[in-house]
Amino acid sequence: MEALNEFIAHAAASPWVYLVVFAVVLVDAFFPPVPSESVVIAAAAAAVAVGAPNLPLVLACAAAGAIAGDNLTFAVGRLVPIGRIERLRPLRGPRTSAALARARRGLHQRTGVLLLSARYVPVGRVAVNLMAGASRIAPARFLLLSSVAGVSWALYSVTVGVVAAHWLGGNAFLAMVVGIVLGVTVGIGIDAGLRAHAKRREARPGAGSPCPVAPARETARRTAPTVLTVAQDRQEARG
Repeated sequence: MEALNEFIAHAAASPWVYLVVFAVVLVDAFFPPVPSESVVIAAAAAAVAVGAPNLPLVLACAAAGAIAGDNLTFAVGRLVPIGRIERLRPLRGPRTSAALARARRGLHQRTGVLLLSARYVPVGRVAVNLMAGASRIAPARFLLLSSVAGVSWALYSVTVGVVAAHWLGGNAFLAMVVGIVLGVTVGIGIDAGLRAHAKRREARPGAGSPCPVAPARETARRTAPTVLTVAQDRQEARG
């Protein structure tokens, strides 16, 4: 165990750690199998346990990677029509398809809530960010919301690593393992909570009813001839 902790201390002192944190978080924004949370949590735990890497720099690199990755995914969504996004091979799995469907239904009604909460769910953030781009959410608005989401996610991940390191008395390896397990558990819980909330919303009466714009248009269509007829009668009376 002592030799393992020494290896961790040596690796954590490398300046390449910051680039690794940034790159892994960026790639994870559009390729969920990359374990960005685990890398950030492990780096934060090492920062407390062995004094390296620099904790504020880890936080900054994680936030920058998250913001850059989410906006890159958003940009891809703006270039690809919604129908084609849903047919992309990497997004055909049942879980990803369900996430895309939920994002498409609720994005315009709860844009802020979805973008902020999806950052904590690997598959969810890919689906929401792609749909946000395809749905033509304003880029400035997305940049603002994704920045808030990226910073909050980075703070959360770093906090998990710090708490684990303090809890285990500076044992770098155990702190990293416990922090990663804790982070994964919380992520699973958030994912399950969001899916349960979405199902409850869909089960409410009227949740699947069409938009009220259509009845309004139909009413206007039916009323228009009556208005024209009244106007013609008045014109004839004046004549």
